[in-house]
Amino acid sequence: MQETAPQYIQRILGYVEGQDAIKVQRSTAAKLKKVIHRMTPKQLKWKPEPGKWSIAEILAHLADAEIVASWRMRSVIGASGTTIQPFDQDVWASVFQYAKRDARQSLEVFRVLRENNLAMLKSIPRESWDNYGMHLERGKESISHLARMFAGHDTNHVLQVEGIAAQLKQKKRK
Repeated sequence: MQETAPQYIQRILGYVEGQDAIKVQRSTAAKLKKVIHRMTPKQLKWKPEPGKWSIAEILAHLADAEIVASWRMRSVIGASGTTIQPFDQDVWASVFQYAKRDARQSLEVFRVLRENNLAMLKSIPRESWDNYGMHLERGKESISHLARMFAGHDTNHVLQVEGIAAQLKQKKRK
């Protein structure tokens, strides 16, 4: 069963409850780099089960999601109350061929975009954190809320990558 927008928000924010969203975001690329450090291209493209993404696909998704983050935050900072457009991650994965992307290149794209977004957030006035957009599926989302959502999104995918890496390690032992 597909999760509802409120269920998704609750799950994603649950990953970062009580944590500093910016610190979480700042550490994501390094955590991912450490996990995939010794993996082969074949391992990075291995799917844990049919219908689930490989590590390479997750990293491509994170790179594209960071482009989305860049646009959403800049749009909201520039015009509070603006509409936030959702996107279908599965359509993007298919159309943009995430399965064929180089995992390390995707991680580097993610890292550079993330550093740029964090620098932007650091430079805006405190009152801009209250600016908000109206997400067409999830409702009102302030910059502060978006920062927590992207931190939770990071944690969700870091846990997935770590889980796949653990499965690969176990598979190797057999």
